[in-house]
Amino acid sequence: MPKLKTHKPASRRFHVTGSGKIMRTKGGKSHLRRKKPGRVKRLYDAKLPLHPSDKARIKRLIPYS
Repeated sequence: MPKLKTHKPASRRFHVTGSGKIMRTKGGKSHLRRKKPGRVKRLYDAKLPLHPSDKARIKRLIPYS
């Protein structure tokens, strides 16, 4: 069986923790951010776990993670 190719944009957007959870970042981090309050801007820094319904789709894109 041939090696599977990693979807490069997906590998940059998602990462897998040691316990196997897939983490994602929030969208909208870079554009129109100056007018938002600091509390809201800090919320963009956190990594969030991926929703379970998306997990199988993303696992196919990053098979060796």
